[in-house]
Amino acid sequence: MVMLYILDMGNVIIDIDFKRVLAVWSNLSGTPLATLTKSFSMGEMFEKHERGQITDLEFADTLCQEMSISLSFEQFTAGWQAIFIDIRPEVIQIMEKLREAGHRVVVLSNTNRLHQDYWPHNYPEIAASADYLYLSQDLAMRKPEPDIFKYVLEKEGFSPDQAVFFDDVLENVEAASALGIKGIHVVDRQTVPDYFKEIGFSE
Repeated sequence: MVMLYILDMGNVIIDIDFKRVLAVWSNLSGTPLATLTKSFSMGEMFEKHERGQITDLEFADTLCQEMSISLSFEQFTAGWQAIFIDIRPEVIQIMEKLREAGHRVVVLSNTNRLHQDYWPHNYPEIAASADYLYLSQDLAMRKPEPDIFKYVLEKEGFSPDQAVFFDDVLENVEAASALGIKGIHVVDRQTVPDYFKEIGFSE
């Protein structure tokens, strides 16, 4: 049976670490990292930015105010892009093999304009290995909202029982599972390769 494989991006296809963002902002603003860590929160503005409801500038200004730091937009952006570490080549390889076998492979990511200005240029293999990219800021929805999963299924023409979803955030996996999609919680680099070994899909 042809399956729809839906993969999150961060810590599934590409390694990310938010501590790196705060480290750059700490360095540029002269504010201790511990202070920034305490004052930073992924609140309502964060979600609005991922839905494309506020501009990058508004987002940067709000976050800087919340953390009580003064950064230029360029400095803020330099920190924001430091989140990306590197691609997971073993997952890229699996995505390519799945497509060769006739399956449909898409990315479903909570992302934002700032990051979208960065990763497609620096990691072109993500788009090259997927049939389609479903990005939160383009859809005005974000995971774990049920509608974003329903939208992907409808667009792709698959029923929930024909879909498998990989994400590093348990809440997102549970939301997909509640709709009847097979949800896989990615806890480390081995989760995705191990899943395909278990189902007998050779890399």
